[in-house]
Amino acid sequence: MSNFRSFADRDAIEAERSWPDVAAELPATVYGLLERTRARHGGRNAISFQLTAGPRDRAETLDWNAFHRRVTQAANLFREIGINEDEVIAFILPNCNETAAVLLGGMTAGIVNPINPLLDDVQISAILRETGAKAVVTLKAFPRSDVAAKVAEALKYAPQVRTVLEVDLARYLTAPKSWIIPFIRPANVVHHRARVLDYAREAARQPAEALTFAEGGEDRVAACFHTGGTTGMPKVARHRFSGILYNGWVGHRLIFDYTDVLICPLPLFHVFAAYPVMMSVLASGAHAVFPTPQGYRGEGVFDNFWKLVERWGVTFMITVPTALAALMQRKVDADVSTLQTGISGSAPLPLELFRRFEAATGVQIAEGYGLTEATCLVSCNPIGGEKKVGSVGIPFPHTEVRILRFDDSGVLAHACDTDEIGEICVSNPGVDVRATYTDPALNAKLVAEGRFLRTGDLGRIDPEGYLWITGRAKDLIIRGGHNIDPAMIEEALLSHPAVAFVGAIGQPDAFAGELPCAYVELVEGADAEAAELLDHARERISERAAIPKHVEVLDELPKTAVGKVFKPGLRRRAIARVYDAALREAGIAAEVAEVGDDTKRGLVARLRRTGAVAEADVAATLDAYTRPWEWAEQSGPGGRG
Repeated sequence: MSNFRSFADRDAIEAERSWPDVAAELPATVYGLLERTRARHGGRNAISFQLTAGPRDRAETLDWNAFHRRVTQAANLFREIGINEDEVIAFILPNCNETAAVLLGGMTAGIVNPINPLLDDVQISAILRETGAKAVVTLKAFPRSDVAAKVAEALKYAPQVRTVLEVDLARYLTAPKSWIIPFIRPANVVHHRARVLDYAREAARQPAEALTFAEGGEDRVAACFHTGGTTGMPKVARHRFSGILYNGWVGHRLIFDYTDVLICPLPLFHVFAAYPVMMSVLASGAHAVFPTPQGYRGEGVFDNFWKLVERWGVTFMITVPTALAALMQRKVDADVSTLQTGISGSAPLPLELFRRFEAATGVQIAEGYGLTEATCLVSCNPIGGEKKVGSVGIPFPHTEVRILRFDDSGVLAHACDTDEIGEICVSNPGVDVRATYTDPALNAKLVAEGRFLRTGDLGRIDPEGYLWITGRAKDLIIRGGHNIDPAMIEEALLSHPAVAFVGAIGQPDAFAGELPCAYVELVEGADAEAAELLDHARERISERAAIPKHVEVLDELPKTAVGKVFKPGLRRRAIARVYDAALREAGIAAEVAEVGDDTKRGLVARLRRTGAVAEADVAATLDAYTRPWEWAEQSGPGGRG
């Protein structure tokens, strides 16, 4: 039963003990926490993985005793190949049981650096150089996967990597599929000088019951995670044991116990799965289920999802809005009575999606907020209490959130009042004000008042203490939880000889939250059609997710007094265009009269009627998007607030 029902619960938990007192009772390291959980729950299920998504397909389940042995062997192996506490071991892997063991074993032996396998080889090599990784764990060449080839190419430009350990997913296959793999496995072309070893063979040689080295026990840097972007050059943030353990403590103290089963089709290279999920499981003794290497992207996961919930007796599902939208296109075709709630993050949750999910399953989604720079967790809607859809809930115990305003030079101007929009700033055990990023230049002006991380997100705190995100100070497009740097789109379009100015923004989308779009101003006297410009951009943008879904040529882009493209004006235009199209498609006699700036909610679409309208039809259409709407002729909101 959740201990998290209200702001009063949060305050009561925080009043029990200070964080230093709580931390003093926790193990000092992640491996210490693993040992404690093994002692308490050794024979209970810890982690399960299915290579394929069928509800009766083969799965490998490790109890806490077995998982402890796997992590111990991984840590001992990493030390044997020369990884010390201050050295980095990277992994470039999809989800599997080995990935979980490498995550924990890597931060036990040294500093673990998870890298998204969907990044291109240039980005992978840049991250490896940034962290100075000495070893890499990745996939052995496998059918329908380009990971091995991409990593081999990336290692050409990361010469400091001494050792590559390969994980072979073929071991999860049963006959006759397992017989075929040797004949269809892609050739593994090596472009680097690092030695290549078989991970399973090398790990099996290691002692499994205890570490072969002594842990230091200090609160050191244990992980480096890159920001979530699939485009641009990701930044790399450092995480200490204190912040990592805080995530686990929050999950166990407020939400999970050893009887819970979490299904997590999200990748372990991302902080959401690595910390709120894996560390909460580690702290509580709960059971984590990872379906397919690609998670929600895996073949058959959406079609079989409800049957997987029934198979494993899932109590909590971990999700993102794009996955929820896909699930709501499938019938709930299994017994999901064990399901207590879903926890959603990474992007705003549309009100209509919240309603549809509750109607289909009988349970509610709790929307939360976290970020890589804060070692993830910041806030969440109370699991057992009031959920304000559109908000990201209540700050967790021992997390302080302030809304601050800064001047153009980055100097603090004032603290915001209740419901006043400013920059969200966070202080908690996951915030390391000493050096958040590996690149020192990125840490300039990142901290306010000596202890608050400036998140770059804009928001407000309402009278009940709920946090609302209203926009972004940092200029990113968030497509389905992935960060897209608009500079990549703008640079591609600016390389066209007819283009003078470009503004790339995120336009509302009912499925992905945002999709990239671009507005263009041409050189005086030049001529170019939108289709031509889109083709030009497509050829120059390497990441498919960043290719704009809409390009529009304007006579003149809105600009600031100093000549910069004024993107709020473009966002207003995009909201009006997308909402008008949605209303037309639904046959609703209404249109966007204007997009205004509300002091509490940010940009709001204000509608006018062009005929008889059923308000429920408008809500069903526009509540699928995350930006609020209201009728222009009335003061109160007609949509999410």
